Amino acid sequence: MNVGAFICSCAGTCDIDLEEAREGIDDVEVAASSRLLCQDGLDGLEHVVEEYDLQQLVVTCPEASAQEKITEAATELGLHPDAVAFVDQRESAGWVHDEPQATAKTARLVNARNAGLEEEAIHQSLSHETGDAVAVVGDPETAAGLAESADVTLIADGNDFADTEYDLDDVTIERGRVVAVDGSFGEFELTLRSRVTEDCISCMKCVHEGPPGKVTRHPVDIDPDVEDESLPELCPTDAIDLEGVERTLEADQVVYPDATDSARGGRIGFYTAPLTASKIAAIERQLGGITKPEFLDLEMDVCAAGDSSQAGCNECVEACPHGAVERSRIDEVEFHTELCQNCGACTSSCPTGATMLREPSNERIAREVEALLTPDEVERSWIPGRSGSGIDEAVVAFVCSESAEDALQEYGRLAAAGRAEVDYPPILPVRVNCTDTVGEAHVMHALAASADGVAIVGCGGSCLHSGPDPKAELVDRLNRATTDLDLGQRVEFFAPSPDAPDEFVDSVSTFVDGLEDSPVPAGEHEATGGIDDPDRENPAFDSHGWTLESVRTILEHVEPEREVIRGLKDFGQVEVDDACTLTPTCSNLCPTDALRRTKTGLEFNHERCVSCDLCEEGCIEDAITVHDGLDLSLLPENRPDEDDPAWTTVFEGSMLECRSCGKEFTSERSAERIKGEVGDLVAGMAPHADGSIFDYCSDCRSKLLYRRSGE
Repeated sequence: MNVGAFICSCAGTCDIDLEEAREGIDDVEVAASSRLLCQDGLDGLEHVVEEYDLQQLVVTCPEASAQEKITEAATELGLHPDAVAFVDQRESAGWVHDEPQATAKTARLVNARNAGLEEEAIHQSLSHETGDAVAVVGDPETAAGLAESADVTLIADGNDFADTEYDLDDVTIERGRVVAVDGSFGEFELTLRSRVTEDCISCMKCVHEGPPGKVTRHPVDIDPDVEDESLPELCPTDAIDLEGVERTLEADQVVYPDATDSARGGRIGFYTAPLTASKIAAIERQLGGITKPEFLDLEMDVCAAGDSSQAGCNECVEACPHGAVERSRIDEVEFHTELCQNCGACTSSCPTGATMLREPSNERIAREVEALLTPDEVERSWIPGRSGSGIDEAVVAFVCSESAEDALQEYGRLAAAGRAEVDYPPILPVRVNCTDTVGEAHVMHALAASADGVAIVGCGGSCLHSGPDPKAELVDRLNRATTDLDLGQRVEFFAPSPDAPDEFVDSVSTFVDGLEDSPVPAGEHEATGGIDDPDRENPAFDSHGWTLESVRTILEHVEPEREVIRGLKDFGQVEVDDACTLTPTCSNLCPTDALRRTKTGLEFNHERCVSCDLCEEGCIEDAITVHDGLDLSLLPENRPDEDDPAWTTVFEGSMLECRSCGKEFTSERSAERIKGEVGDLVAGMAPHADGSIFDYCSDCRSKLLYRRSGE
C-alpha cells in the first residue's frame, strides 16, 4: 500500500521544523509538508496523492473542521474516508515543546500511527435485543422527557409528586425506596422497600392524620423514621406495614441520579448524575437493544479459569468494572460482550490471551511503541541520547483516550492562548482506550524496546472504569520488577487535570529528570509476542508470553543480582512437598501443560506457568504450593547442561508397574499408603497372587479375585 505523510505547522503556530520532521518519517512513499495544509496546501496535497498513487494518508491535523476539508479532498480523489488518519502535532507537540522536541515528536507520532495502521483490526459488530422499559429513580423531569419514547416507571424513592410541574400522565409511578439494583442491561432488577403495600387506595386518611411532612400523597408512602404505632389503625385496607415490605421491579435500563459512580459507573444501561443530553440520547438510542462494535477476541480454549469443578484464574472477573464477565460455573467464566465498554481491563489482566482487545490490539500497540523508539539515521540527530537537542529522554506514555487525552489537549490550548506556561518533557504518547488496557506486558515491552521510562496517563478519580488511582498496584509491582532487573524504578502513573497544568508539568518533569538512560539499545527489538515453544498454543501477544519475551530482551543488557524477579503476576513457581503421591490431578488440571508426570516423579515447566493456582487448588493431597515471581534460574537458557532444560524435577518418586501386565497404574507411595490403611482387611483374598494384591492394576486385580471366587 502506498502511504503518504503530510505535516502541517498550522499557519506557523506550531514550533516545528518541517524539513527536519519530513526527514524523520520512515516507511512511506512520500513525506510532504505545508504551512497551512487545510487551505493553501490542499492543491499540493491533491497533486502528491495523484503523483504517487497514494492509498493511505497520515496527516498532522487535530482540528475537526480542518480534518473534514482534508478528508473531503481525499475522497474526491477516490480514497475511502477511513484511509485518512490524523495525528496531533499541535496540542501535544508544537504548542507545548520547543522546536527540536516538537519536530522529533511529530515525526515519531507519524511513524507510530503508520505502524499501527498496518495492524488495524477489521470492524465487527454484535447485537443485543432488549425491551423499552426504563426505571427512573426520583427524577420526574427525566421520566417525563423519556415518556414519549420509552415505557417509563418513576420510582418515588421517598419523593412526593402530587404537585410536580412535569407531565407524568404516560409514566407509571411506583412507591418505595430503592435498596438494591442487580442485573445488567436488559435484565435489571430493582428492590424497593416501602411501608405502604399495594392494597393502598390513596384515601389520604394517613396523609391527613399522620405526622406532617412524613407521609407523601402521590404515591402514598410513610417515611422510615416515623415510629407512630397508631398509623396502621387508620388505614381502611390494612395497607400500612411499619416493618416495611419489599418487592422487585424489572427494567431494561435504569436512571438513578443519586447512585454512586463507584457502584455502577460506566455500565451500559445504568445512568447516574449528571444526566447530560448525551446520556439521555444514549438511553433513547438503546431502547429495544443495541448494535455495537465487537471489542473482544475470545479464545476460551486457552482460558485458565478452571477445570473439573476446580476454580483457577479469576483475573478477568475481578478486573472488569462493568459486569461483563462472570464466573458462570465454578470452573468457567462467561463473557457478556454486549456489556463490554472496551476498557481493556480483562485483556491486560488475562495471562493466557483468552481475551484480547480487537482495537487497539496488543500487536498494534507494540508496533506503535517500537516506531516511537526506533532511531533514525540523520546527520543532525534528535534521537534520544544522540545529541543535546530534541528528545533526550525517551518516555513512552500510555494515554487514556478519555479525560486524560482531553486534559493534555487543553494544556496545549492554554499554552497557545498565552493563558498558562506549559512546557513539559516530550513524552511519546500511545493512545489506549483506558489505562485499564495497560498491563505488565505493555510496560515491559516498552522497556525492552529501549524506553527510559513509562508513564501511564489516566483519569484518576474521575475514571468511570477503575476509580481513583487505578494503576497504583500495577505501578508498584512493575517498579519492584524493574528494580529486581537492575533498571531501577521506571514507571509512574499521572492523572492530569485540565485546570491544573502546573501540577502535571511538575510531576512529569520530576519523573523524567530522575530517569537514567536505558541500557537497552534503541531500534533492535521487534516483538513476536510469544515464547519459542512449539507445544504452547497460546495466541501471540498474550500477557505471559509477551512479558517473558520482553524480560529476556532486557536481560541481554543488564545483570540483576536477584534470581527471582518479583512483581510480575503472570509467573509462578511450583513447590511440591512429600505428601505428593503422584496422582495425575495436577497435570490433568494444568491449563498450560506446565506440569507432567514421569516415571521418576513430577516435572515443572516454569516458562509455561501463568500462576493460575489451579494445581494448588486441585491437589487432593495439598502437596502443591505456587509462589509468585519469575525465577530466572528455571528458564531453559539458564540450564544448558540439562537434557530437557525447560523442565525441572519438583518431586521424585516412582510409578508402580502391574506385576501381571506391566502397565503403570499408581505411584509406589500411593500403593504403600493404601496398603497401610486396608492391607490387613484384604490379606489372603488372592492366594494365587504372586506377591501383594496391591502390586496389581485394577483389571488384573479383578481377574485374581474372580479366579479365587471360582474355586
